[in-house]
Amino acid sequence: MAEPLLQLDGVVAGYGRGDILRGLDLALEDGTVTCLVGPNGAGKSTVLKVLSGLLSARQGRVVFAGDDVTRLSPAQLLGRGIVHVAQDRSLFPLMTVWDNLLMGGHVLSDRALVRRRADAIAERFELVRERRDERAGELSGGQQKLVEIARALMLEPKLILLDEPTMGLDPKARHLIFELVGEVNEEGRTVLLVEQNARAGLAIAHHGAVLDTGRVALTGRGSELLEDPRVAELYLGGAAAA
Repeated sequence: MAEPLLQLDGVVAGYGRGDILRGLDLALEDGTVTCLVGPNGAGKSTVLKVLSGLLSARQGRVVFAGDDVTRLSPAQLLGRGIVHVAQDRSLFPLMTVWDNLLMGGHVLSDRALVRRRADAIAERFELVRERRDERAGELSGGQQKLVEIARALMLEPKLILLDEPTMGLDPKARHLIFELVGEVNEEGRTVLLVEQNARAGLAIAHHGAVLDTGRVALTGRGSELLEDPRVAELYLGGAAAA
């Protein structure tokens, strides 16, 4: 069995004196989508913050691509290929769509490379191409989230952390986001997803992990967890449809 791309071993982390993660173990296979499921306060978003360096683990170890990255800074983790698309809107609303896209390559010193990657992304994303000169704040919520994900691709990441990417979006926009998640995964990128609509998240995921009180209580294939009556009753709002 191949070594996992990402391994969290006994991770303890939190805010102030309170630990949210209490010995969390989790492994991600390379090239897969994994969805974290659990009640509010279980630690789903906290996992993503630890992985992106926004929060330091007090105990435990994070191994990525065979290297211990537990104590690395956010910038160092970006350089390793881990990008974090946060739950909150993160575009600069008064800047153009194009300038927001270029900001995704701010850690790269080769400006010609940044331009080439931006041009390639604009070719792929019709929204970026057609509205590049408009202010980002003029886009709808779903359009802004698409640009945020496009911006994350500027670093050609190995691992994309997505925190509630469809929160507050209409059904059409949610469908577009899930479609895009599938596309970037098909390109070989690994995705760790926290999704408010747990059913939809597990439906597109290869694997799922149920978090409870800061630990992983259950893991399995996404389809298996969707059909598990315990998961349905406790975390998906009732028994799965027949």
